[in-house]
Amino acid sequence: MAATNIEVWQQGEIIEISQAANDIKKIVIRQSKPAKADPGSHIDLMVKANGEMVRRSYSVVSQSEDLKDLTLGVFLVPNSRGGSIAVHELNVGDQLDITQPLQNFPLRVGAERYVLIAGGIGVTAIMAMAAVLKRIGANYTLMYAARSRDAMAFREELEALHGENLQIFFDEDKNFIQIPELIASLDDNTELYICGPIRLMDAVRRTWLDSELENTNLRFETFGASGWYDPEEFIVRIPAKNVEVLVNKQHSMLEALEAAGVDMLSDCRKGECGLCEVRVLNLKGRVDHRDVFYSERQKEENEKISCCVSRIVTSESGLAADASGPALVEIVTT
Repeated sequence: MAATNIEVWQQGEIIEISQAANDIKKIVIRQSKPAKADPGSHIDLMVKANGEMVRRSYSVVSQSEDLKDLTLGVFLVPNSRGGSIAVHELNVGDQLDITQPLQNFPLRVGAERYVLIAGGIGVTAIMAMAAVLKRIGANYTLMYAARSRDAMAFREELEALHGENLQIFFDEDKNFIQIPELIASLDDNTELYICGPIRLMDAVRRTWLDSELENTNLRFETFGASGWYDPEEFIVRIPAKNVEVLVNKQHSMLEALEAAGVDMLSDCRKGECGLCEVRVLNLKGRVDHRDVFYSERQKEENEKISCCVSRIVTSESGLAADASGPALVEIVTT
C-alpha cells in the first residue's frame, strides 16, 4: 500500500505544544519550505533518542490555510523505542529536521459511501480525511474508539465538526465497535479506511477478507511499532554472511542489520510493502508478526518475516516480564 514518495528535507520549528489527551501531545510545527499535506499524509522527523539520532513518522492531523504549519498528535508509546519520549521532551522554539509531507495513505474521492475507523492515536491519520469528506458533503461515518475518555485526543473538535457522523466507543464502558455487524452492513460502493492498534486492524481485515466485499475498498495505515507482544531483545544470525546481531528493544531487526553493515532492501518500513522480507532458517522463540503484508497462512508458517517491524519473542503471555530470552532467529536475506 506504500506509494512513491519524494523526500524533501527542511527545517521545522516547534511553535505550539499542548496536551491533547493523557500521554498525547498536540504539536504544531512551522515548515521552512511549506508544502501541502493531503489527507492521510505524514512527515518524518529526526530526534535524538538514547544518544543517537532516530527517524520517526507522524501523521499530519491538520494544516494551516497558508500551508506553513502542520499539526501532529504524538502518543507516548508504552515500551517506546525512545522516539515518542524524545518528541514529548521537545519545547516551543526547538528546531528539527523534518520532511515535507509524504503520502502512503491517500483518500480516494468519489465513492458513494465512506466508513472511517480510528483506534486510539490512529485518529491522527484519519482526521484530515474526515474533514475533507465533511467539506465536500460526502456520505461518511467516522468511528472512533479509545480506552477511555481521558485517552481520547481531539474529541471536542471532532464532535463539533462531524456531529451525527461521528460515533464514539470507549473500552472503559465495554462499548466496542461491532465489526462483523459493521462489515455485513457494507456494500461494494463503500470504502473503509482504518488506522489503529494491530488487534483492531487485524479483526477488521480478517472479517473483510471473509466477506464478499472488494478487497481494494479496504485501506489501512499501520503504526509499524504496534505488535501482539511486548518487545524483547533477540539475536538475529545470518550464517551465510557470518553475521550475528543483538536486536535491542529500541531498534528493529532491519535497523540492527543495517547498522551491522548488511545490505538490506526496504521501502515503507511499516510492514506494508514486503521489500525487506527475510527467510527463516531456524527459530528459537516465536515470531511477533507486526506486518500487514503476509496472509494469515503465511504468518502461521513462519517461513518469512518483514524485518522492518516484526520481532522475535519468548514470552507466552505477551508480557516482557515473562520473557525467558533472548530468542534467536537464523535467516537468509534476499
